[in-house]
Amino acid sequence: MSGKIFYRERRKIVDGAKQPRYVLVAVADVNLKVFGKHLRMSEMKAIAEATGAELVPLPRGAKHADKDE
Repeated sequence: MSGKIFYRERRKIVDGAKQPRYVLVAVADVNLKVFGKHLRMSEMKAIAEATGAELVPLPRGAKHADKDE
């Protein structure tokens, strides 16, 4: 069984910004140390290919109507 790398899009990203767009959230069944928090998709694909892992995007949660709670 290959490992899995879970990621999601960053929340505070500006269109046209030259910053990495994705956040690495978790890694399962892969002997891997990750030192960066924000990564580009090309970087994650290279890591997944080298380790034989599958990239799994995490779904976004529903927005709350009232954020002051």
